[in-house]
Amino acid sequence: MSKSYRIAILGATGAVGTELLELLESRNFPVGELKLLASERSVGRWLRFKGEDLPVELVSHRTLENLDLLLASAGGSTSKTWAAVAVEKGAVVIDNSSAFRMKPEVPLVVPEVNPLAAANHQGIIANPNCTTILMTVAIWPLHQISPIKRIVASTYQSASGAGAKAMAEVKTQARAILQGQEPLAEVLPYPLAFNLFPHNSPLNDLGYCEEEMKMVNETRKIFGDQQVRISATCIRVPVLRAHSEAINLEFESPFSADAAREILSCAPGVKLIEDWKNNYFPMPMEATGQDEVLVGRIRQDISHPCGLELWLCGDQIRKGAALNAVQIAELLVERNLLKPAKAYVSSETE
Repeated sequence: MSKSYRIAILGATGAVGTELLELLESRNFPVGELKLLASERSVGRWLRFKGEDLPVELVSHRTLENLDLLLASAGGSTSKTWAAVAVEKGAVVIDNSSAFRMKPEVPLVVPEVNPLAAANHQGIIANPNCTTILMTVAIWPLHQISPIKRIVASTYQSASGAGAKAMAEVKTQARAILQGQEPLAEVLPYPLAFNLFPHNSPLNDLGYCEEEMKMVNETRKIFGDQQVRISATCIRVPVLRAHSEAINLEFESPFSADAAREILSCAPGVKLIEDWKNNYFPMPMEATGQDEVLVGRIRQDISHPCGLELWLCGDQIRKGAALNAVQIAELLVERNLLKPAKAYVSSETE
């Protein structure tokens, strides 16, 4: 990667934005020029990159000029406003929001799963939802050996999925409860400390929340298989950072736990953690700050001859968001796909 690139991070002061900044430095991405962009409330802050303090600027038509790449992590409405502007000005956008994920002309990419999809971009590439990324990294290697017919996913999602303010709120709530006081909930709808509740995204007519349907629809798109049956239950749990998932898989034919273990022990982006004697398996505390998805407790489903169970934990700010975006950018550079793109045109009428 000898060429350097003009890059901007939109949402630079958020949890994912600061992680993007750290990853660009630690992975030695070829940054020639870096802009840090955000809304008005963050303008005036300074963030450090490679020993230099950089100002946070207001996102605007002017600050989106002369870019090769925009890493966007500032929410769907912000992405809808500025992604097309950046593309029109010649940048490729890797977007972490849900704004473009299900648009047929926008690739939805997990580099360990469907890297070839990135070549089909028209200026925007979507980063999948965190729970989807973690799950697909873990189960795709198995799907390659024997097609998965059905997935039942139960997620245990940390406060960090709702941002830094939610993490701080859980700490405050825990202190209040331990002091015999009433915990207050402002960021999340209910107190999360010493508690749990179904994911607070909107419910559809079938009773599935938006987060659960993201896992269904995004996994099908990433796998390129609309026939795989998927059901998900997503739960907020009082963990600060890193999500966990219990996954039940049904294959077309029997799949032994030993075979799955052998495959996942050398799968890209996966780290096998199993100590059956000590009942020691992946934990969110140990997944925090790690690039890999930790997978373990692989066992046969005793209720179905073609079923397999596994447990995983992954840092949803890192691999579930920022790292996946940087890996997509690295993929574009390696395959010479990071070039000025034609203007993005929405397939929907706004």
